[in-house]
Amino acid sequence: MSARITQNMLSRSLLLDLQNVTDKLSKTQQKISSGKELTAPSDDPFAASQALMLRQDVALDGQYQRNVAEAQSWQGVTDTALSNVTDAVLRVRDLVVQGANDTLGTQGRQAIANEVTQLIDSIKSAANAQYAGRYVFAGSATLTQPYQLGANDAYAGNTEVVKREIGPGVQIDLNTVGQSAFGDDTSGLLKTLRDIVTDLNSGNTAALGNADLQAIDAAHDAVVNARSVVGALSNRLDTAMNRLQQLQDASSKQLSDVEDADMAKTLVDFSTQQAVYQSALRAGANIIQPSLMDFLSS
Repeated sequence: MSARITQNMLSRSLLLDLQNVTDKLSKTQQKISSGKELTAPSDDPFAASQALMLRQDVALDGQYQRNVAEAQSWQGVTDTALSNVTDAVLRVRDLVVQGANDTLGTQGRQAIANEVTQLIDSIKSAANAQYAGRYVFAGSATLTQPYQLGANDAYAGNTEVVKREIGPGVQIDLNTVGQSAFGDDTSGLLKTLRDIVTDLNSGNTAALGNADLQAIDAAHDAVVNARSVVGALSNRLDTAMNRLQQLQDASSKQLSDVEDADMAKTLVDFSTQQAVYQSALRAGANIIQPSLMDFLSS
């Protein structure tokens, strides 16, 4: 015996179908308005998990890029300062050669000594270079001015190296320690320059032409070496930036593939679902009492 189909059963079935179509239509509208395929984790838990990991990758690559950009700027300031020091050291060398000439009088050597003294302050000014309010040659004591202008050549920074992470588990030494590049009152470039001033004032041409000239050449080599390290690091940072940008672009594309809606398909789906909804309403109007359908359609 066949089951009897009642009017209430028809009404409930129609309302259930309309609700299903309405839910699909509502989700499709959300996709259109948000541009996202995933409007809630429940839409696709696996895809939602993928999207979360990819967003973390994109954010991490962005942070590494900011670290690299800061390191590049830091190296730019460092290289400019070392370049200025190199020029000053070469000028001192020329002056030492002049001062070592026995035909030069005492007054001439004193004038050269005065110029070298001015160049010492110029070198210390370059060594006090800052980036974003931090001293680049002060070791990890970046808020401490490494050198005082004038007769005091003591180094006030420390010898610790500041590091930056530019990739997962990849760190670089960010700074050049001023004491190793410029020395202090006991050794290195600044001590050599003070010895040169002393020998100029005392007329010690033998020291000027031999020990002082050799010492200034060694100090110049130390500054050039420091600059070459900065140049090599800058090249590495450029490579790292390009790699990070490529990784971020790849992760962003994968993220888009996972969570972004195919707008052409979504618009077709919306049009189809809207037509189904309207058709369901019209079909229901022929099955159920007009009063009910009028209520649903209003």
